[in-house]
Amino acid sequence: MATRQYYVPATAITMLIMMIMMSITSGVTSPELPITEPAETEGRQGSSGLSDVDCSGYTFEDLFDYNFALFNIDIGTDWATAEMEATAYVNGSNSATVRENLDGLFDGAPGGDNDWISTDEREAVREIGPMCIEDMETRLGIREGVPHRTNSGVAWNDLEFVEEGIALDEVDLVAPNHPEERTCTNFGASADCKEIPVSATDDLQISLFVKSGESNNMRFDQLPNQGVSNFTLGLNVTNMTNANLVMTFPALQGLRIADFAMEDDGVELVVGQDYNAPEEEFLPDGKLRIYQQVDYDKSNWPVGRNLFIDFTTAVPESNDIPQWTNLKPANNSIIPLVTGTEYLTVAAEELSDWATDSNGWNLDCAFTDSSWQSRQDESGNLLVTSPSGATSSTATCSVVDPFGATAAETLDFTFGQPFTATAAINDGENIAFTVTPTGLVAEMTIGGHAHQDGTMGAMRSAMASSEPITIALPMDGLKPGMVMITGTASANNMMNFDFLFDFGLEKQSLPPIISLRSSFDGKNATWDATGLQFTLQGTVSDPDGEDVAMTLQLCGASATDFTQVGINWEIDVSIATCVMQEITVYDVTITATDESNIASILEVNVADPNTQSIIDDNSNSEDDTSSDENSMLPSISVLATISVALAGAALTRRDEE
Repeated sequence: MATRQYYVPATAITMLIMMIMMSITSGVTSPELPITEPAETEGRQGSSGLSDVDCSGYTFEDLFDYNFALFNIDIGTDWATAEMEATAYVNGSNSATVRENLDGLFDGAPGGDNDWISTDEREAVREIGPMCIEDMETRLGIREGVPHRTNSGVAWNDLEFVEEGIALDEVDLVAPNHPEERTCTNFGASADCKEIPVSATDDLQISLFVKSGESNNMRFDQLPNQGVSNFTLGLNVTNMTNANLVMTFPALQGLRIADFAMEDDGVELVVGQDYNAPEEEFLPDGKLRIYQQVDYDKSNWPVGRNLFIDFTTAVPESNDIPQWTNLKPANNSIIPLVTGTEYLTVAAEELSDWATDSNGWNLDCAFTDSSWQSRQDESGNLLVTSPSGATSSTATCSVVDPFGATAAETLDFTFGQPFTATAAINDGENIAFTVTPTGLVAEMTIGGHAHQDGTMGAMRSAMASSEPITIALPMDGLKPGMVMITGTASANNMMNFDFLFDFGLEKQSLPPIISLRSSFDGKNATWDATGLQFTLQGTVSDPDGEDVAMTLQLCGASATDFTQVGINWEIDVSIATCVMQEITVYDVTITATDESNIASILEVNVADPNTQSIIDDNSNSEDDTSSDENSMLPSISVLATISVALAGAALTRRDEE
């Protein structure tokens, strides 16, 4: 194919990403595994600053030593496409090696081979990386027919990358907040370009995944029998020093591992000694998942190592029959749900206890109403789909294992919705939760809470039979914002119905409550000795439990330096601004604002102690003057005594005459 020429930093970064995802050592397409010597990274690009975007000629060790890599591959239901997610983790000194090797690739380009790695180079990963990946081998191949090995001499059906479906990302390739971070100094660097030394040992990650809006990022020639016929999966694991492969195949009854082998240059290794056997898991939704751990010792280089796993749908020679357990629901039990949608009816954790089988099992239910259906998802949850407006339907359910074996006993269940509900907030403090029974059960107990982000109000419960009931659910302790309703309904012969309803309800914010604490002498404030500052104290709280911010205003100035401990607050207030404006009336305004921006205002008048002192001094001065004037005249009692004495003397003298 024609090669494409690109600016070196972008190409080099792209090469790094590909190395991280997997080694490009030749895959299993050839019966003989070619081995290439590790390539030198220094000066690979040459002085022209251009490179072939096909990334050929590199091995994983050329640039990168990861500490661990995880590959997840899901084969599509069309048996012709696949989704790959891969993450490589690099720690400590290995990350410094990666950065140094990468910088060496930039020789001859602006900013290249200067012992610094930049954000411009990092961004190139996302830009043209998929072009490079498309040209690389996945090292995975599939071949139908008899089991195939290294020396089988067959052409493999290789999985290939699809450029349009590939997305790349990284974490900390240019480590954030590095102490030696600097602005890029090379010609042509972007305005916000930053770079760090390649010697940085900060951990980093590189990821490959399916691009948003796309359904796959790998493809291969569709298997003619779509997995029904025997086939072999081959994987070249050379240089994959520490990696886990997780591969999931579409739901296909009976699909299983028939055999496996790992070979070094065509020589079979010993399982349990040289490598770990692949593990299979039969998922509840019918899919087959394979787990394979790979550990290639670098000292084995240049030995080529291939893994082979053979698959079949043939019935195994021995297979146990699934059995119901004592934890299963009773026959004719009622299983509650919400109709008109696909509803998670029974959680996997509970459902898994209903039956047992060494290879796993799933619940197969046949409904009397064909518009009802059920399935289990990958996790094992039971999902039931029902038409809108329906109330209930019965079903006969059996337990089936991956190979079609069925438990002898079947159970009949009634699936249905026990009640409908509405809700409203009328008084600002409670939710009016109205429940209307559907007749699925004769009587039930319903308990509910107001629910908000894991916080719940007090539970309230009531009995419901045939008529609607309304339960008041308190919202105490919940903050303003969206509120849902959660609870449980229980009845005889019915599994508990755990519900969570979102009626779009919103709790409105109530204003904070603020008060002033008076001093022992009944005054609003306590003045300091200078008379230039006073202290206010009080309490503040929010009915909704939100944090409260406080602001004080006096004489046109504002202050926020409140000391708050619990509901108590205190602030020292200077009157300097008031003095400069010759204001002697201290009208204080305190505003308390909660997280919902709802405010309460407290207005306080603080008397000026200096003004009061002048009034007291004037009063004392007037009293002193009056006393001085009175001291110059006889007192009333003295005059009265003298008058009485003189009158008595006059009367005595008159008598003598």
